[in-house]
Formats: sequence, structure tokens, C-alpha cells
Amino acid sequence: MYRTLISTAVLAAFVVPAAQAQGAGNYPSKALRMVVPFPPGGGNDILARTLGQRLSEVTGQQVVVDNRGGAGGALGATIAATANPDGYTLFLGSVGNLAQTPALKADLPYNPVRDFAPAALVATSSFMLAANPSVPAKTVQELVTLAKASPGKLTYASAGAGSSLHMAGELFKFATGTDLLHVPYKGSGPAMTDLISGRVQLVFSTMPPVLPQVKQGKLRAIAVTTLKRAAAAPDVPTVAESGVKGFNVSNWQGVLAPAKTPAALVKKLNADILASLKLPGMTEALAVQGLEPAGGTPEEFGALIKSEIAKYTQVVKAARITVD
Repeated sequence: MYRTLISTAVLAAFVVPAAQAQGAGNYPSKALRMVVPFPPGGGNDILARTLGQRLSEVTGQQVVVDNRGGAGGALGATIAATANPDGYTLFLGSVGNLAQTPALKADLPYNPVRDFAPAALVATSSFMLAANPSVPAKTVQELVTLAKASPGKLTYASAGAGSSLHMAGELFKFATGTDLLHVPYKGSGPAMTDLISGRVQLVFSTMPPVLPQVKQGKLRAIAVTTLKRAAAAPDVPTVAESGVKGFNVSNWQGVLAPAKTPAALVKKLNADILASLKLPGMTEALAVQGLEPAGGTPEEFGALIKSEIAKYTQVVKAARITVD
């Protein structure tokens, strides 16, 4: 399957010689293409268009979003990885296709470290640990005590085996020494429906679907999974401050270029993206999606990718997670 993807991606990519080392000059001097490895309308697509609009304002060049869904994001990633490294093809990668999927599958047609030049971390968001109100635990410590008293009895829903929400749950189990029963669904919608009805008891969810249910009293927020409290739910404590020291699981997205893209172009791209994140209204536009602006250097983004691959590889092995 993935050999076919490689062939398809190579044919789809711009087949031109690799760019020679060069200065940033007047880069960019033409439209930029941002490959999104998912169909239009989803969270990654919305973020790409939000960022693309601001990046266009900063650079004076159009940013064309190129949706290349397929194979769980592998097709789009491969197309971007094999594109001409001239700075004009970008990739909006995420924790899923840059860290979690590589931890799950050894036969991917791309390598997130070898085949990309990280440019900038764009946005981060927290997952929320929420419970059906029938669960007596109101804090992380109460939940851990309850789970240890009845191993394998408490259930948590996810959007599917190997999904970010599944990974968050397994990392929580690993960090707390608890035994929660994973119940995979085909998407977050069905999972949320069964959580509200009480068929399952817990969920690790992105903010947009769960926060309205918490505000309406249909679910109880227990904690968020990042080291800092989420701007969208400032009154909800973190797992780390609730007694699980160092616990940090985040959803993140960033922009990368093909490997061998000249360092001067990557540096300029980083500066332009950081300027885009600081434009008026950008923080508010991201907040609507449950995201917070990030930033940092290309080197810091690269280090994050490597550390996240190591983290998820460890949890995949420990939990013996497999996907078809």
C-alpha cells in the first residue's frame, strides 16, 4: 500500500532539481503552496486557511491550501516530503502524522525527521479529561483512587484505536498506574453521544466538542492535559498540578518544508510565520478552534518532534497498541 503511495506522491510532486544553497533574497517572490494531509473542512484545514490568510498579509504572496487527504495523512505528508525543496511547498503537520503515526507504523512512506525541515510550531491545544456526571470522582486524585479500587471497570471513549484521544488515555494510564478500559469509536461524535448518555464514563477530548457539554452540565471537567491551564477553560486544573507531576499531552500543529530546503529560507519562513501569529485578531481566530498560538525556532520545533516520537513510541509499546 505505502509503495503505491510513494509512487503516487512522487508523480504528484513538482519534479524539478533540488534548490541550491542560497540566501533568502526576495523570498517569497511567488505563491506558496501549503499541503494539508486531510480533506477540506476539518480542523487542520481550517487552521491552514487561517494561517495562510495572515501569512499572505505578511509576505505579500498568496498561500494556496492544497488538500491531499488519504491513508490517514500519509499521502499528503509524502507529497510534501518529495516536493522541490525551494521553499515554495510547505506542509502543515501535526502530532498525529509527525509523532503518533510514526510510532504506530514502521512502514510509512515518509520519515518525519529525515524528510522534513521544521520551520515553526504554529499552534497548540490541550485535551480535556471529562466524565459523565454519574462518575463520583471530581478530581484527578479521586479518579485515580476510584480506578485503582476497580481495575478495568472505568471506561474511556476515543475517536478510534491509535487516535490522539486514545494516546492521551494510554499516557494517563501509564503515568498514574491505573487500568482504564478503552472503548474506541468511529469518530468523536459517537463517542461524545455515548459519554453523555452514560454508556461510557470518561473521555479525553479536544476542546471544541466537549467544552459546550461541560458548560451545559452534561459532562464534568476533571482536568486538562497540558502543563499550563487552557485559555478556553482557565478554571479547570491541569493533570500535572493535580498530582501527576510532569504530565503533558498536547495537540499541536506546525509548518515544515521538504528536507534540504536552504536554511536561509527556513529561517525567513519562521520569521514570517511568527509575524503572522502576532497579527491583530489571530489569537482570537485560533481560540475559536480551541487553539493557542505557539512559535519558537525551527530547532525547537525539530526537538519537539523527536521528543514526541520517543514518547509515543514508548506508550505504543507499553500499551501494545496496534492499528490496521
